[in-house]
Amino acid sequence: MKTQDRKAAQAAYKERKTVAGIYALLCRPTGQRWAGRAPDLAKIQNRVWFSLRHNGHTRRDLQAAWNAHGAEAFQFEELERIADEELSYVRERVLKDRLQHWCERLHAQAL
Repeated sequence: MKTQDRKAAQAAYKERKTVAGIYALLCRPTGQRWAGRAPDLAKIQNRVWFSLRHNGHTRRDLQAAWNAHGAEAFQFEELERIADEELSYVRERVLKDRLQHWCERLHAQAL
């Protein structure tokens, strides 16, 4: 790839729209649920799976369930997309409120 093409690809990547939202993880054998918020729903599953595969997730109960049952036992679900918001502090507040709502509704642990 030429330098000019690489720069154009990088610029396009930086300009892409991201969708923030709430997601959930379900461990099918145990029925345990976890919910989290993400500034970019398109990337969060890969990030969570990566940390779990490398035994580095910060939630020890989630990591223990992953180690006990394996990747095949887990389901990722996008729960809600948050409307695009220019101000990051407003978006963060909305994400925090909606995460609390979903944790209560699903009886899930917050990530």
